Amino acid sequence: MRKSILKYLVLVITICVLFLSSFTANKTITENDYVFEDIALSAIEPTEISSDNILPLEKTYRPFSPTLGKSFVGFKEALAFKESRGDYFIVNTFGYLGKYQFGKETLKLIGIYNPVHFLKTPELQEKAFVANAERNKWILRKDIKRFEGKTINGVRITESGILAAAHLAGPGNVKKYLRSYGQQGFTDAYGTSIQYYIKKFSGYDTSKVQPNRKAKVKLTA
Repeated sequence: MRKSILKYLVLVITICVLFLSSFTANKTITENDYVFEDIALSAIEPTEISSDNILPLEKTYRPFSPTLGKSFVGFKEALAFKESRGDYFIVNTFGYLGKYQFGKETLKLIGIYNPVHFLKTPELQEKAFVANAERNKWILRKDIKRFEGKTINGVRITESGILAAAHLAGPGNVKKYLRSYGQQGFTDAYGTSIQYYIKKFSGYDTSKVQPNRKAKVKLTA
């Protein structure tokens, strides 16, 4: 009788062991069932890139933008951009020509009588700008000496501003403006004033422009 009971107990224990083994085998394994060591984690994480090795965008790419500053070349290029955006071959709605927008009568004063040839010749236009500036500086030489450094209508007067205004309005109108302390103004057909040009083109180095009453463009064959 006891042997029979003992066999029964062994059978029950065996069945329980098999059941528990089967339950463990079918259990879903999650990451919580494992303890990852540091070595394992470092192997699967992406390599860290030091911020010291990465330059900001503005440091790695800087578009090249030449600057001419307040030089004479800077002066004439800034004036040309305002007049025509630097286009040698443009004629505006009032017939003014080229990069610096010369009128035909002004060209005659500095020895240029063929506006078609003038418009097609960038070198001639550059020479015309210098000759005209020299002539204007001679006409306005006393006014430059008298008014440079003073303030009219809240705008500081400089030689380059005076020469720019003379290019816009002619030296006679600039004289009137200065000697009336801004009371006698001038505005061109597009609404640009002497005061605006004096302010916009203030402070450039125009010392290379020599006053010359008889300034003419020397034409080359």
